[in-house]
Amino acid sequence: MTMFGEQARRMRWLAKPFVFFSFIMLLKIYLAKSVLHPDGSWLMPLVTDLPAVLFVFGLIEWAAPKRKFGAYLIADLIMTIVYFAVIMYYKYFGIIVTYHALQQVGQVTEVRGSVMQLLHPYYLLIFTDIVVFLVLMLASKRFREWRRQLSGQGAPRPYLAALLALSFFICSANVWQSRESINELKRSENMGIIPYQTVEIAHGAKDALAGLVSEPEPPTDVTLPAIAELKDSGVAAMPRLNGIAKGKNLIVIQLEAMQTFLLNATLNGMEITPNMNELLASAVYFPNFYQMVGQGNTADAEFVMNTSLYVPRHGAASQVFGDRLLPSLPRLLKQHGYYTATFHTNDVKFWNRNDLYRALGFDEYFDREFFGDEDLVFFGSSDEVLYRNTLQKLKELSAAGRPFYAQIISMSAHHPFNIPERKVRFPLPESYKDTLVGHYIAAQHYADEALGMFIRDLKESGLWDDSLIVIYGDHMGVPIYSLTAHERRLMQELLGREYTPAEMLNVPLMLLIPGMEEGRAEEIAGGHVDILPTIANLLGVSLGDQIHFGQDLLNTRRNLLPQRYYLPSGSFINDTGVFVPGKGFEDGEFFPFRHEPGDAGAGAGKEEDERALKLLDKSDRYLRSLPRLD
Repeated sequence: MTMFGEQARRMRWLAKPFVFFSFIMLLKIYLAKSVLHPDGSWLMPLVTDLPAVLFVFGLIEWAAPKRKFGAYLIADLIMTIVYFAVIMYYKYFGIIVTYHALQQVGQVTEVRGSVMQLLHPYYLLIFTDIVVFLVLMLASKRFREWRRQLSGQGAPRPYLAALLALSFFICSANVWQSRESINELKRSENMGIIPYQTVEIAHGAKDALAGLVSEPEPPTDVTLPAIAELKDSGVAAMPRLNGIAKGKNLIVIQLEAMQTFLLNATLNGMEITPNMNELLASAVYFPNFYQMVGQGNTADAEFVMNTSLYVPRHGAASQVFGDRLLPSLPRLLKQHGYYTATFHTNDVKFWNRNDLYRALGFDEYFDREFFGDEDLVFFGSSDEVLYRNTLQKLKELSAAGRPFYAQIISMSAHHPFNIPERKVRFPLPESYKDTLVGHYIAAQHYADEALGMFIRDLKESGLWDDSLIVIYGDHMGVPIYSLTAHERRLMQELLGREYTPAEMLNVPLMLLIPGMEEGRAEEIAGGHVDILPTIANLLGVSLGDQIHFGQDLLNTRRNLLPQRYYLPSGSFINDTGVFVPGKGFEDGEFFPFRHEPGDAGAGAGKEEDERALKLLDKSDRYLRSLPRLD
């Protein structure tokens, strides 16, 4: 008997693959728990996650009593990949990843910088055992002999049957008691990661089969009056500023990862966004404006702004609804003689924008082929090149004597914000250097500088006075979930208060209206879904019976904004703050605008929660019923 075999005989309790791999997986379970649920009970994974692991390994013992070591290794690898993906996804999005994210695998190479920034080296330790085993299997004959001996040690069938029954019962009970929770984080915590993923796959298969059976009928309950009743927005009888920009050009500037807290903020006595600050003096500004993007981030912001519809529950809107004929701002304005175009320096195929722009009905798009590879920042030409080349095209359009709608997508301030040194203009304090917060400030300062140059050029060209200009942030740049303890302190120092979900989702919206020289702030809560109807009012363009879920922010008194990403399902924003559910509404948490957190009853009502969910459901069903493009 070899040394390995003798050691296995003496330490049978440790040498058995079942015991060994179960212990290894338990360590990985607790690594995931330390990231996802650090404040929860440390005993809970023994009841939620471990039974699923024991069930999988019990099946291996039952089905492969001989030469089972390889089966253990494969199961270990699959479950490890799931736990690793859950950790990484949560660090950015703050939600639990499911198989639906596989649709985005093709985008990883484009955003690899963001992925690497989130990849703390110690997360890779989760693969240590797999790497070690593979090396030993390839390099050590004695290890291979030991492995064969272990594989032959089968467990008694009665014990296996009892283990499988008990594990299955515990997993089923966990799933059953969590079935009504809409908060994915709470569901995964109470079910366990592997059972939660299994349930999601089962639901997906059920939905797919339902979709094969019948094409959705146009929903008769999705009407403008029904939506208005759910929104309970209090529409003004005589709309303010209606048609004030009638016949003017429309220039919409979507700023990458721009958050509201940067406006009027200073660091070491220096303004972070001096040009945006200057615009506030003449803009209608919405300090309580919030992102409404999903898995597609920037592309989703384009979708929501141009349609006033909500993002899908799973996947990027450009991938899920890129084959539909979408009612949209471009199609609406084309009916009134506008030429419509969108400008983005990256390849149009990134996030399926080529499909999205066709679905939205833009006349033309300008992407990397138009802008070239000059002055590259991340995966496209810099914002300076974007604005300079776009301006030349806008001058040509203006000379043609036809009003235009130009959507401009900035990109230089993209996560992870480590812009080239030649673009860094902001002198960071020592404590901010080499941090996500510091990189973010430097990148946004540069983006603000490029925007300032574009504004100056618009004024010099005469386009400024003949255009309605809308500027907004597409999504947050600093995820709470990605911050280290030091970076959280930096954010609190910068804001002068705790960095909460209300701060994280808060992005700016400015309306620069021709002839309006004195700015003002509108305190009503708003989101991306509200931009289209607000623009339509200013341009004097009727939406008619076009289905939309937003509202004109200049002429409503209340708002309700369902959220789908970066916060768990069931989250919503009302006129006083952000609500995040727990297992249900009652144990949820409410984050007032720019104040300390409180309980759910402080500013949110259960009926609001129910109305928000109904709004999402109506949007989903309406979008699924839209005709497909030829």
